[in-house]
Amino acid sequence: ALRLYPKLNPDVVVMDLMMPKMDGTETTRRLLAAHPEAKVLILTSCDASDRIAGCLAAGALGAVMKSAPFDEIVSAIISVAAGNRSVSTEVESILEQDPPVPTLTGRQLDILASVTRGLSNAAISRELGLDPTTVRDHLSVIFQKLGASTRAEAVAIALRRQLLKT
Repeated sequence: ALRLYPKLNPDVVVMDLMMPKMDGTETTRRLLAAHPEAKVLILTSCDASDRIAGCLAAGALGAVMKSAPFDEIVSAIISVAAGNRSVSTEVESILEQDPPVPTLTGRQLDILASVTRGLSNAAISRELGLDPTTVRDHLSVIFQKLGASTRAEAVAIALRRQLLKT
């Protein structure tokens, strides 16, 4: 997409989120940075709200599921080609039912990774060289961002949303 866009100058770039070398979000971000006039439509089978929202935030004008009826996909392409936002009701439903998680800072991810390993606040404090109060404060913010009320719930959300590198 990045290499061929200037040569082909398409009306709409139909972008998948899940690609082998570079995901759709990063490709969209780079494409629009180099060619702000480009119009991107996400066409995907991925139902992860974080990925869909990330690509829309990167500048994609629309999003539709691959499983959508042909007419709906064509309508989305035409709408995006005209410069309009076109997010299918199925994608809107995914984003409403499972809202994207706000971005966690590097330090918050470090602390969350330590929690997933079962470390106590005191152990996290020692391991990361932080004051125990700082660890507690970070955990409070992490819980708020994830919508979690317990450590176990935060771990479950982190694993389900693949927030931590494996």
